[in-house]
Amino acid sequence: MRSLVLIGHGSHLNPDSARAVYHYAELLRKAGSFSEVIEGYWKEEPSLRQVLRTTRYSDVTVIPMFISEGYFTETVIPRELNLGHAGPVPAHGITRQLGGKTVRYTQPFGVHPKMAEVILERAREAFPELSPEDTGLLIIGHGTTRNQNSNRVIYQNRDRLREQGLFKEVHALFLDEDPKVDTWDTLFTAKHVVMVPFFTAEGWHTQETIPEELGLTGKTTAFAEHTVHYALPVGTHPMLAEVVLELAQDALKNSSASGEPSPEQQAAWGTFLDLARQGMRLGELLIQQEVGLYTVQHMLDQGKDQLQVFVSPESLRDLVRLSDAGEYRPVHTLRNLPTGWKAVFNESDFQRAIGHVYPGVIEDTFLYQRGALRVTPWISTARRQTGIYSRVQQATLKDVEQVSKKICGKCLKSRLWYGDTLYQTFLDGVPGAIPCVEACTYVISEVREHVVRKEQALQETPVSS
Repeated sequence: MRSLVLIGHGSHLNPDSARAVYHYAELLRKAGSFSEVIEGYWKEEPSLRQVLRTTRYSDVTVIPMFISEGYFTETVIPRELNLGHAGPVPAHGITRQLGGKTVRYTQPFGVHPKMAEVILERAREAFPELSPEDTGLLIIGHGTTRNQNSNRVIYQNRDRLREQGLFKEVHALFLDEDPKVDTWDTLFTAKHVVMVPFFTAEGWHTQETIPEELGLTGKTTAFAEHTVHYALPVGTHPMLAEVVLELAQDALKNSSASGEPSPEQQAAWGTFLDLARQGMRLGELLIQQEVGLYTVQHMLDQGKDQLQVFVSPESLRDLVRLSDAGEYRPVHTLRNLPTGWKAVFNESDFQRAIGHVYPGVIEDTFLYQRGALRVTPWISTARRQTGIYSRVQQATLKDVEQVSKKICGKCLKSRLWYGDTLYQTFLDGVPGAIPCVEACTYVISEVREHVVRKEQALQETPVSS
């Protein structure tokens, strides 16, 4: 009876950002070492502030799905999870008692020693004929000036692979810090150079930035003195599931905790399922139950024929990430749930499906109704922000109102964090009544952009003489 939580960065702009975490979560579910595997995100839902409330069991292992140590793994994630920790995470991880749950937080998967094997496998895929006589290896990292620990894992893997003697030479270069990746041709004497991006997933950097900066034209590019073989990023290799599982198992070795069902989570879903069996509305969903099966569809599709039918929670999850207009839905409670579908589930899959469509809503609403969910006012959220998001502390209440009206006005939730009131919820039969106890990262990000634009406008305004 243990829960495994995989933490990803996510995105407000890119619907593909979470796919790698989804993929590994599904692989780890099939492995069966944990009773449940769920995902949480910095910029998607369930958010870091919600995700621990959504776990079914009292024994929880949290793994940051990041390629290296740094600002997010050492500052943002521990802060948002209320771990009371900042700085490098020790090899044995961090264990805390939070809300009746034992929570273990591990190092990111990218620091695992087995990552050297993953780099080697990617290199062999790109250039099967590699040899110590005429092949060099370049490990490409992102790099950052915000945290000196972020490049450490790149250099560790460089040194491990140098010791193995499988390449004529092994170097590490970076996109955003020195030594820069565009200096690669001054380092290598080998005829063939295999370049392996040490990135979590395929994305802008691996598909656009690196090829453009280096003049790569495909998987293989011939230069005057070298032939470059460009590999896929390490974070998409199937071996990553083994790495993550080993991290989780290592975290459990020193644990004496015995997992059991979380009473709050059980009570929340028990209350919701009692209502769902009678037929109900939740947000834009119409839910009905018959012969032990739950039918879920958009309320606007009631009575319509020729709807696309889903029987997999994951298929429904992928569908609802985009609106009918093809717009990405970074906030799941925005009032643009796509139409034209119907889904049929047994009770177990039904719970997972609802968790995908409206992440964290069942747990948060249940706790709010019972006075067990604290509202976090905007000023507290703003003060908690660090890094580039600390700029939101300069926003006036008028700024916040202007931004949140634009976003929250399209959302089903009531922004209690800004003073709105909510006397009843969908658990009382009011379909769109969902509490929002804290400004989401989408609002935080937009407030920051608003502050930046204001500052730029002031700088551009000419001073009258």
